[in-house]
Amino acid sequence: MADPHKRLDANIPGNFYVDATCINCDACRQLAPASFEEVGDYSAVLHQPAGEREIREAYRALLACPTGSIGTEQSDNAVLQAAKTDFPLLVEDDVYYCGFNSDKSFGANSFFVRHPEGNWLIDSPRYLKPLVEAFDRMGGIAHIFLSHEDDVADAAKYAQRFGARRIIHRADAQAMPEAEEIVEGIDAIVYRPEFRIIPVPGHTAGSLCLLYRDRFLFTGDHLWWDPETQELGAPQQLVWDADALRQSIATLTSYSFEWVLAGHGGRISLPQADMQMALQALVRRREGKRPS
Repeated sequence: MADPHKRLDANIPGNFYVDATCINCDACRQLAPASFEEVGDYSAVLHQPAGEREIREAYRALLACPTGSIGTEQSDNAVLQAAKTDFPLLVEDDVYYCGFNSDKSFGANSFFVRHPEGNWLIDSPRYLKPLVEAFDRMGGIAHIFLSHEDDVADAAKYAQRFGARRIIHRADAQAMPEAEEIVEGIDAIVYRPEFRIIPVPGHTAGSLCLLYRDRFLFTGDHLWWDPETQELGAPQQLVWDADALRQSIATLTSYSFEWVLAGHGGRISLPQADMQMALQALVRRREGKRPS
């Protein structure tokens, strides 16, 4: 629970606020961009939510916050409970954002794909009863894809509960040594129909992307959308191998996709041609070349 005594001075007066336990993971700014903005090393409420939609979004952000750093002076329990039932939150088609980000993965996003041949969990949210019950209603979990060692969170609990097979790269397998499926090397593989696993070493030695239906690219901490610059971004700090990262970014230009669904950073949908242009622009920036 957020502590009103630790309320950040950057918050404007009003019902919603962020306290000093915030780790600046960006989850609230993705879920309720009308209310939350980045101020220095934190998120803060710079616009109090107004209207039913913005208030619902702010409560979703409160629930998703991995450190419980968002609070209200007066809680509307009915709206809070309604917001809780919104998760997993539909992204598009059969792809969902799980919510309930975990502090064990530094507040990373996780996703869920509902598929007739077995559902997928991409990275792990907190292990909570509302999500477990929602996944049960949606048909359980058959596969848990772990993009890299940082974002495994409660994957082991979900695997045990649903009998799911965990997938991780050999180079990051120390984070989930009991994983049932180990990806080797740097070659992309078709793991199941419509799912392609693409090794993208760089941020970590075993970073992976998952491409679904040549439309949805789940990128972990390898690639994201920056809403301020309106560009694709990639890590420049906490990088295992910068040269490998540049090559991994370039490798993705060989694939077609419309969505970037990141663990950290914004998610974006663009027409395939525009996404390819944005990706190539990122490659040029990383190679130190002028935009063409």
